[in-house]
Amino acid sequence: MRRAFPGWKIALAAVLAGAVMATGLAPLGLWWLALPALATALWLARKTTPGQSAWVGWLVGVGYFGTGLNWIVEPFMVDAAADGWMAPFALVLMAGGLALFWAAGLGIGASLPRRSMGLVTGMTAMEFLRGYVMTGFPWALPAHFWIDTPMAQVDALIGPFGLTLLTLLVASLAAGLTRRSLACAAGLLASGWAYGLWALAQPAPPAPGLTLRLVQPDAAQDAKWDPEHAQLFFDRLMTATAAPPGTLGTPDLVIWPETALPYLVEDDPQLPAIITTASRGVPVVVGLQRVEENGADMLGFNSLKVFGAGGKLLATYDKHHLVPFGEYIPFGDLAYDWFGIGAFAARTGHAYTAGPGAKVLDLGAKLGKVLPLICYEAVFPQDLRVSDRAQWIMQITNDAWFGTLSGPFQHAEQARLRAIEQGLPLVRVGNTGVTEVIDARGRITAALPFGALGFLDAALPGPLDSPPYCRYGEIPALLLLAGCVFLAIRRQSAPSA
Repeated sequence: MRRAFPGWKIALAAVLAGAVMATGLAPLGLWWLALPALATALWLARKTTPGQSAWVGWLVGVGYFGTGLNWIVEPFMVDAAADGWMAPFALVLMAGGLALFWAAGLGIGASLPRRSMGLVTGMTAMEFLRGYVMTGFPWALPAHFWIDTPMAQVDALIGPFGLTLLTLLVASLAAGLTRRSLACAAGLLASGWAYGLWALAQPAPPAPGLTLRLVQPDAAQDAKWDPEHAQLFFDRLMTATAAPPGTLGTPDLVIWPETALPYLVEDDPQLPAIITTASRGVPVVVGLQRVEENGADMLGFNSLKVFGAGGKLLATYDKHHLVPFGEYIPFGDLAYDWFGIGAFAARTGHAYTAGPGAKVLDLGAKLGKVLPLICYEAVFPQDLRVSDRAQWIMQITNDAWFGTLSGPFQHAEQARLRAIEQGLPLVRVGNTGVTEVIDARGRITAALPFGALGFLDAALPGPLDSPPYCRYGEIPALLLLAGCVFLAIRRQSAPSA
């Protein structure tokens, strides 16, 4: 691999191309800069050997992920004195590790007979694997360049990996730098854009007539679990919950963010009744931590509960897609079983336990069926594919871990894609934001200012019929990828004499 190094000029160009690509992500969303940068990266990979293409892929990935995922340092700065020294290592390891997928994609793709198509298929395949391997991390896909444009509506047809393939095809054609290839790139882009404009122009589905109160307590992460601040943050939640009705009338449901309740209900069973007294009997969705005895073990869960009048428990959901190293340590329970090391095991109270899986909560005839997501779960399109069709999606989250620059906004933008893919409105409630209501085509219909204390009463938009991606999942994208692989491995016939 050292002999395959493409040289410092190409290396610098590759890293720079990756960094410019990251401007396509939120909060900037500069797709018109990101797309030429992606084309430049593919052009560099075309002009080098397969081994050098792998280097190009890795270097582009380092520039892209190192710039786009810079928010990964923020959790270590919550307690900078204790954890700040780990921040640069986290960024370097994250960027370098994710870049290995791109190295493999461009290295393998460059070895196929039709290199330009090979690079597209190789990189798409690796992005698909990145979304699934070791529980997956499909953050910062090329598809995410389009979230704030009409092109995002294509996501309803072929999903985020299909939209990633389309993005790479456009960039690869542009990298050809011929009149024909540039015209094809423009035509493909224009077709997706035109479909998006058509979809956005369709009539909105009828709204169900529900008013939701979204509560944003703005609890600073470094004080969130401080016992001296617990009563302050609880009072903020209760004040917002008890506020008089606004112009939309009495809310039908109040929603608190992830882990909003600073106390354990198991320690104070009167809390649900206290909360719903403040809401005047209106059901309240409460993000909380809960504990459960399992023999000699005490298991902890990141959960939400829905409490009705008098504190009656209406529904419970436990987060099942946990954050590696944040909410659990991979193989932590095995280390406890095999070696007796309990410092990383969920069963010893040092990590969350994963819930049984995604499920739709039936909240009755008025509130309907809702698909709950807790924080990180909104990143994964596969986590929303359940057999029982919901009528709306609810995400509660605490993005205070990820600073104020890019992480919370990238997270929120991905939630918009989930709404488009499912054809369902999505309600997002964050501790410090982003708190917003998203319609079934991914448009924001109401929002609270980021990083502000307050609440929002908003109408729930209506659902659409199930889009193709909701019905067929990754099958259309995989069929398109298979067709591109066929074109990439098909050898060109030799010209006749």
